[in-house]
Amino acid sequence: MGVKTAMENKIKITEATSTEKLDFKRILPIFVIVLIDLLGLTIIIPLLPLYAVSLNALPALIGVLGATYPVMQFIGAPILGRLSDQYGRKPILVISQIGTLIGFLLLGVANSLPLLFLSRLIDGISGANIATAQAAITDSTTEKTRTQGLGLIGAAFGLGFIIGPVIAFVALALTNNNYHAPAFVAAAFSFLSILLTVFWFKETLPAGERTRDGRKPLFSLAAMMQALRYPTVGVLLVLMFGQQLVFGGFEQLLSLFTLNRLGMNASSNAIIFVYIGIIVVAVQGGLIGKWSRRYGDRRLIYAGLALLVVGLILLGLTPHQPVPWYSQTAVAQELSGSRTLPGETPPTQNIALALPDESNKGWAGFIWLAIVVVPASIGGGILSPAINSLITKRVQSDETGGILGISASFVSAANALAPLTGGALFQALGAGAPFIGGGLLAALMLFLAWQRVRPGREEHVTAGLAHGSSHV
Repeated sequence: MGVKTAMENKIKITEATSTEKLDFKRILPIFVIVLIDLLGLTIIIPLLPLYAVSLNALPALIGVLGATYPVMQFIGAPILGRLSDQYGRKPILVISQIGTLIGFLLLGVANSLPLLFLSRLIDGISGANIATAQAAITDSTTEKTRTQGLGLIGAAFGLGFIIGPVIAFVALALTNNNYHAPAFVAAAFSFLSILLTVFWFKETLPAGERTRDGRKPLFSLAAMMQALRYPTVGVLLVLMFGQQLVFGGFEQLLSLFTLNRLGMNASSNAIIFVYIGIIVVAVQGGLIGKWSRRYGDRRLIYAGLALLVVGLILLGLTPHQPVPWYSQTAVAQELSGSRTLPGETPPTQNIALALPDESNKGWAGFIWLAIVVVPASIGGGILSPAINSLITKRVQSDETGGILGISASFVSAANALAPLTGGALFQALGAGAPFIGGGLLAALMLFLAWQRVRPGREEHVTAGLAHGSSHV
């Protein structure tokens, strides 16, 4: 009898251990599909402002164009998430990817501003499929491995923002700076993602587990407000919005900050963004899984917010010292539009941004920057997968796609708002204001999380498993 009991206990330990390891075979197709899909987006992002300028758009209108994509994501994410709960993940992924392909092809042939806006509208509502991909990850993971699985989505974003601009640079170099070429390259990646979804991706939500309540509206502001009142989830959605507002502003305004404070041009900033991308990939692609299993999602949220507070406030205090290779004349010429395309209006000739003088060049500012972006990047890399993972553990399984869609909508709303609020602070109070303000907002969110995000069922389950294993 004792031998039988020992064997049963051994089997239980093995099963518990297996649930703590991410099944990469199930996750790999989703990761690759998301990465290839994101490559199309990251190829386009650096070029859109110049593309719009070549069509005689003024800076204010370019700002509206930049907000078009996240606004449509805000609308589309809960719709696609809810549809994926009803009809399965695979058909919704395929349909949305076809929309993305159409958007890129339209961008490639756009010869007017209305067509340019239409391409971004289509791509934005189709790009909301990230919520469906997150739901597929949730279907394919356990509570112990979910944060690591969702972290791989973030890692795909990081890799995309490293690889995509390089592909865009090569496409421009091979076509003598033809801005239509990267759009068609992006369309090719989008088509490849469709093929992979159709022939490689296996449905993760069985028909028997899909929601049968077809009466729920696909998109409803009232539903989003109701989600905010959800006892265990509402505060997490607030934190998701707030962290993206802070970290999104960091990403979108960093180039202007380093230009104004350190005299870093586009090439120098590319190095910094690759550096940040590598940090985010390291965190979300590997480290976060170990941290989540060891500390739990709730503590990761605390840590991520604390790191954002430290990193952003210190970033705002970066010394006013241009980098050693800075040339005020060269940067001014670059900004004046001396490098233009045939028939193009110089894209930056009307930008009024103070450049540092050359009297105090040195390494101090650059080294400070390289150090302080580490905690900011780690904090930003931790928060999104940790918050989404905790959200999925505190709702019913048939609500996962819908609630992740709402979460993605809050992220999109923050992405649309971040450059508007950050830009206003930058102009009114100085280059460091958006980052110091973001750090203070992160501090308020840390206090909110400490007060409102309490231990939940998932921690009691984990503690029970650990106790049972140690007892055996």
